Amino acid sequence: MGIVVENVSKSFGNFKAVERVSLEIKSGSLVALLGPSGSGKSTLLRLISGLEVPDSGRIILTGKDATYQRVQERNIGFVFQHYALFKHMTVRQNIAFGLEIRKVPKAKVKKRVEELLELVQLVGLGDRYPSQLSGGQRQRVALARALAPEPEVLLLDEPFGALDAKVRKDLRAWLRRLHDEVHVTTVFVTHDQEEAMELADEIVVMNKGRVEQIGTPAEVYDHPATAFVMSFIGPVNVLPTSARIFQNSGFDSAHPEMFLRPQDVIIETTPNATNVTARVNRLIHLGWEIQAELVLDDGQVVTAHLTREKFEELKLEPQQKVYVKPKDAKSFPLYYSI
Repeated sequence: MGIVVENVSKSFGNFKAVERVSLEIKSGSLVALLGPSGSGKSTLLRLISGLEVPDSGRIILTGKDATYQRVQERNIGFVFQHYALFKHMTVRQNIAFGLEIRKVPKAKVKKRVEELLELVQLVGLGDRYPSQLSGGQRQRVALARALAPEPEVLLLDEPFGALDAKVRKDLRAWLRRLHDEVHVTTVFVTHDQEEAMELADEIVVMNKGRVEQIGTPAEVYDHPATAFVMSFIGPVNVLPTSARIFQNSGFDSAHPEMFLRPQDVIIETTPNATNVTARVNRLIHLGWEIQAELVLDDGQVVTAHLTREKFEELKLEPQQKVYVKPKDAKSFPLYYSI
């Protein structure tokens, strides 16, 4: 058993940060808490770590009730967004810190530090200070320090948020490989959908203090449980159900809105009984795909994504007249908000 959260709530004054949240995180898994600012994901992480105490509910770590345990008693490693490294200590001293305060024998500390330097690919940099490292290297030191005491659970709060896009992407791939090697139960907070999809075994989608859906990246993307999940994870067109694009498509709903992924917009160059007229307003080249901004004949604006091969086949040009129809669309009964 990894982590079990049972009906946990936490308020700050009149603000309900986490409300009746229940979830189970399997031992050895890598799970993302994903949601917008204010969704409760960081508060939930702090509740699991012991930095906050729930108003109600229980938190069970590796089979033991840890609801009111102190942070020091939980055997948890915590990595913050801004590293929180000791500036006056070398890389080796930073990594060794948690072991030394536990009075681990010096020989064992030295051996563990060298193992971790190799694990996080910082061999040869052990005598440098944090100011002499890049942002990505500092974050790897922070991870090594958290792993040094061999925690049962590793918690990461927006671990790559302070890094530029290229370094973030490289570190994501590195962290996934690291996790597959050490198999520590890991929970990380992010508002970056791509980061969650790329890294996590499971994603916990949060909104306004509650869990909207728990599932694999494929499940939450392909089978969203709510309008919020579909609108938050991946690009989507939100159109009135009455929009002409749906009239002859077979997609109808009693709900006022339909959700249509850009890759599910089919563009054709000849009219037929199932498509409607549109005009190409703008074409955006994104490297591996083309984004087409289309204006339908009823004035609705729709974004479509095409592969390069499809784009070259259609030979699209700005202001060109085309014909479109939906390949798939979804509707939901519940109100959503980002």
